Amino acid sequence: MGKKSKLYFLTFFFFIFSFEAYAQKAQQEQPLTKVFTTLQSQYNIQFNYAEAGLKGIMIIPPSESLTLNEALSYLEINTKFSFQNLDGTFILVGIKDTAFNLQQLSQVVVSQYIVKGISKLNNGSYKIDFTQFDILPGLIDTDVLQAVQAFPGIQSINETVSNINIRGGTHDQNLILWDGIKMYQSGHFFGLISMFNPQITQNVSVLKNGTETTLTDGVSGTIAMETSSKINDTFKGSLGMNFIDANGFADIPLSEKSSLQVASRKSISDFTETPTYTNFFERISQNTEVETNTNNTVNSDQEFDFYDTSLRWIYNISEKDQLQVNFLNANNELRFNENTIIDETETSRQSRLSQNSIAGALHYKRVWNDNWQTTFEVYETDYKLKAINANIIDEQRFLQENSVSETSIKFIANYKLNERLQFLNGYHFVETKITNLDDVDNPRFKSLISEVLRTHGLFSQLNYTSLNKKTSLNFGLRFNYLDKFKKDILEPRVSFNHLFLDNFSFEVLGEFKHQNTSQVINFQNDFLGIEKRRWQLSNDEDIPVIRSKQVSIGLSFSKKGWLLSADTYYKYVNGITTQSQGFQNQYEFIKTSGDYKAHGVDFILRKQIKEFTTWLSYSYLNSDYKFNFLPEHVIPNNYDITHAITFGANYTLKDLKLSAGLNWHSGRPITQPIADDEIVDDAINYEPTNSSNLQDYLRVDISAVYNIGLWKATKVDLGLSVWNVLNKNNQINNFYRINDNTVSETMQSSLGITPNAVLRVHF
Repeated sequence: MGKKSKLYFLTFFFFIFSFEAYAQKAQQEQPLTKVFTTLQSQYNIQFNYAEAGLKGIMIIPPSESLTLNEALSYLEINTKFSFQNLDGTFILVGIKDTAFNLQQLSQVVVSQYIVKGISKLNNGSYKIDFTQFDILPGLIDTDVLQAVQAFPGIQSINETVSNINIRGGTHDQNLILWDGIKMYQSGHFFGLISMFNPQITQNVSVLKNGTETTLTDGVSGTIAMETSSKINDTFKGSLGMNFIDANGFADIPLSEKSSLQVASRKSISDFTETPTYTNFFERISQNTEVETNTNNTVNSDQEFDFYDTSLRWIYNISEKDQLQVNFLNANNELRFNENTIIDETETSRQSRLSQNSIAGALHYKRVWNDNWQTTFEVYETDYKLKAINANIIDEQRFLQENSVSETSIKFIANYKLNERLQFLNGYHFVETKITNLDDVDNPRFKSLISEVLRTHGLFSQLNYTSLNKKTSLNFGLRFNYLDKFKKDILEPRVSFNHLFLDNFSFEVLGEFKHQNTSQVINFQNDFLGIEKRRWQLSNDEDIPVIRSKQVSIGLSFSKKGWLLSADTYYKYVNGITTQSQGFQNQYEFIKTSGDYKAHGVDFILRKQIKEFTTWLSYSYLNSDYKFNFLPEHVIPNNYDITHAITFGANYTLKDLKLSAGLNWHSGRPITQPIADDEIVDDAINYEPTNSSNLQDYLRVDISAVYNIGLWKATKVDLGLSVWNVLNKNNQINNFYRINDNTVSETMQSSLGITPNAVLRVHF
């Protein structure tokens, strides 16, 4: 064969080989939508996606030998999409938002943990996505701090969002964040509804254990709320009203690179008093000076008002730089007149109570390259509680103030070592100033105490995810230096999760944490008895730095709409004081420090059948105090709710959502006087502390929401809820006092039957 013939032959052979290779490649690559269709038949699942976003995307199909989770991992690695496995039957397809992700995206382990929009992640946290949220019994608005009480192990001992107890802890042991800002106030109506506007709060993360090293404080748990980090290209807004407040929300695109979100609420009590408002007011004023005064004094003109305003502005400076600004202002105010007749002349003086929070933050994020990303965060948060108590009989004015001012600066650097490993490091500075004022004009007395504490924190964390995404491990250390006390605190944190046998997941969580602030009660009638708790700083002596250790082990099973999940835990918290625990017995005025231990089990069983979902949760808690300087060294925890059961059901019929639920728990521990020997030496003779219990608590709630589409961009939500349908008189607290040489009991009750309705227009 000549050279020319050889050249023709080689050219022909190369052409044929290239054509065959190209043909094989073309045969291997398929449209992603076609791959979805094949996988749907193979695994008996359903993909949910926007078809327009997948147009023109080609991919080589995954091997038929892979399991479903392995196939989804393959698709996520080789596309720009994320895939959420909803109980093995429903796959939610979304776009991976990695442009400004500084931390590793956590994977969903269990979707629809209770209802749609609630998921459990592989870092041990729970996520509530209010854009996908369904409905919970008794709620028609997505009240953040009411919604988190649906999780086993989290409840409020007195039905308020300002007293949320996580595994036996007090409310001040919870770290509450709004877009990274620590909040020292959590409720409107002094705790009956959340302070955080649900229209601007899109996501909530709830952590009972295994906290990331970037966070400090919150020895019992963390509730972190977030606004949307996406820039919308069209205007969105809503106007709404319920039996408590009127509210509005707007998402305003300022340009292709910037958008502004604004939300505001105000109580409607200036215009009308609804049955809901009346029930709420009677509940907060129960057994306080607002409700009853001395025999010669009559209260009148009681008024209550609240409002809040929230703002979030995002600006994408470039493809690698993003700036976010947040602002929040919230206020509660209560006023009433005290009236009496002095020297045949009618005299009136006003008493009032105000509670205010104002906070602002700046977040700057930069993506340096595919591996390096950094975040700079700074916030200022200020809280003030102020009361003026006018004692008209004694011609006395008592002024009380409790204020907190905190500044935080945080820097985070995240380095991606490879597809499986990420290394996070950072520095955190916090300066907290707390001031307490007590000022009496007759006789003249003034006490002003102001303290400041600065904390420096260094943290490092390694995040590992296996290639098949079945195993994840986050391990880190946080080093804290408290300069005022010259104290070093080292805190390890860990979260481990492993998926096995396709439907099971196993997790281990652990953490060491500390906090420098706590809420205490000096006297039960402080701040008119309405919001009697005041914040204080640790002094490392009689008010120690609170420190905690916690470990938990969990196992979950999820398949074909069934979910079975259980966690067992052990928790130790040291440095608490008797004043922070709300004693109203023989230890009410004792000041000493100690600790508490808690162990228990959180359990949930859920079943989903098409549009119907039902769940049953159970929590067991055993918790005891130990105060070395009290005669009783071991005392049952004041917040030890031994047994708690929640049963609920949801049903969705096109645009109608229905929900009903039952909440039951054993009565809280109380201390009673000894029968037939109630008074000794002019003092109440109590039985062993917390050896009795209030009656069991039972509440049934219902709610319904109907969505009406008016035209293309406008829809209306109509909602109705009833809290405590059975109108059961639940006991939530009691205490005893000596009157005329006899012991009298004061019993505090929960909300009775309380309706609410909402009308909201989205446009």
